[in-house]
Amino acid sequence: MTQLADSIQIRNTIFKNRIIKGAMSEALANDAGQPNDSHLKLYEAWAKGGLGCAITGNVMVDFRAKNEPGVVVAETERDLNKLKAWAEVGKRHGMVQLVQLSHPGRQCPKGLNRETVAPSAVPFSPALAVSFGTPRELREDEILDIIQRFATSAAICEKAGFEGVQLHGAHGYLISQFLSPLTNKRQDQWGGSIENRTRFLLEIYKAVRAATSENFIISVKLNSADFQRGGITEEDVIYVFKAIDAVGIDLIEVSGGSYEAPAMAGVKADKRKASTIAREAYFLDFAEKIRQEVSCHIMVTGGFRTAAGMNAALESGACDFVGIARPFAVETDLGQKLVAGQDVRYAVEKIKTGIPMIDKMAIMEIIWYAAQFKQIAQGKQPNPKLSPLKVFLHYLKGNVTAVIKGQINSRKSA
Repeated sequence: MTQLADSIQIRNTIFKNRIIKGAMSEALANDAGQPNDSHLKLYEAWAKGGLGCAITGNVMVDFRAKNEPGVVVAETERDLNKLKAWAEVGKRHGMVQLVQLSHPGRQCPKGLNRETVAPSAVPFSPALAVSFGTPRELREDEILDIIQRFATSAAICEKAGFEGVQLHGAHGYLISQFLSPLTNKRQDQWGGSIENRTRFLLEIYKAVRAATSENFIISVKLNSADFQRGGITEEDVIYVFKAIDAVGIDLIEVSGGSYEAPAMAGVKADKRKASTIAREAYFLDFAEKIRQEVSCHIMVTGGFRTAAGMNAALESGACDFVGIARPFAVETDLGQKLVAGQDVRYAVEKIKTGIPMIDKMAIMEIIWYAAQFKQIAQGKQPNPKLSPLKVFLHYLKGNVTAVIKGQINSRKSA
């Protein structure tokens, strides 16, 4: 029976155990989107702590489309040497690293970029429209350019020495926007039927595979559902999973939700069935169902808190990897502990500032943990009791500064 400590091979890469750190925003890059020694120190802490594989936070394929301040951008070989050093951190300690490649589409705070683009010009819900503007609909030539950008970034990652990439097709980012009928109202070959809405993802995969070697791992993160009325149906979701599996994807991470319905952060956890709660993982039931439809490897992230629960999920055959994200922000050596049969020490609860409007959004589930990453990158111990309100105010100050800089740079380039 499969256990957390068991190794597994994908293409020519050996994963020493079945634990993968899910992608989380590090927010450690400078205004130019460059990686630095802080990234190296952070990932070295996890590598030394026994982690089998780490998926990086969002790495943007286009500098003009950043989802937040401090995000890494890999659209040219400008930072190849630093990326090589980052990849080497994992190799020294036997930790596989997959770079999460992403384009946020409309999911960018107002003022951060010159404009936001999406499959269609669909505004956000009233509660989020204050922070996120209505995007401009992409032209077909721009869609083709973005597809190539994913391929270019993947080739850079392989040249740097990373074992693979993860295409971010979940949580309301651009690929997810193409897949969902809520955000894709197009009537051309990129919209309408589920076959057309899946085309963007499939073309990205094909371009990335053509730009990289046979042994380079390509994975994708996909929603099991949007958790919004009128969103993608389960039937369509199954079609997407089967379609990407058919073209040769190596690994699918099962997730769900978006900024407007943040199920990936456990916000809807209290609405789950008792049987689902007992199995810990938010998306395990869906993974069990999709396991019968695809032949690629499956990773389930979200909700796992005990070694027994993780081993049970692996033994059931529903997944090949257990994804854990937020606990790694406060326990860098969690990989070793889980393999030894220990449980997650710190219960992860919803991060609340006390400001209702802010607490309804998923933003605190990102920036509070990013603040912990800064602590680790500075050689300090993470602080589970860190004040969410202080973190938010610091983030707000930095975001305003980034927006002002962005507006100044836009005027200069205009």
